[in-house]
Amino acid sequence: MNPYRDISDDEWQSIAPLLPELRPRSELRGRPLANTRSVLNGVLWVMFSGATWSAMPRKYPSYQTCHRRFKAWYESGVLKRVMEQLFGEASVELCSLMEARMRTHVAVEQKSVDAEKAPVAAPAVFSLPPAKPLPSSPFAFNSPFKNAA
Repeated sequence: MNPYRDISDDEWQSIAPLLPELRPRSELRGRPLANTRSVLNGVLWVMFSGATWSAMPRKYPSYQTCHRRFKAWYESGVLKRVMEQLFGEASVELCSLMEARMRTHVAVEQKSVDAEKAPVAAPAVFSLPPAKPLPSSPFAFNSPFKNAA
């Protein structure tokens, strides 16, 4: 598989119809929507590099935006169609690698959820050594210096 590069204009023209159109907000408040092509380039960078989302270069939109769109595209099947259009047979290997990474993270998250639901075991009871009897008076002790004559 070739090293990663951003998608070309011709490639973008072929896959743009596959990506769902995001409607701009009706209210003109908040941040404007990130460029879909830049987001896709960021997603592809993570897929090719195997790096974490937070390690994305600054030339792409925020990693939170890219990850959110990646999840939406993956769950709807759009990402698989885009990958097939761009990379043909090589897309199968790339998608399977990404799915393996996703299963690993899901397995870790599932373990933490299972651990929270697991019944709490009673704390271990430690046995202490038998206590020595206390003297009747706090000053009753046998000092080598007392009554030494």
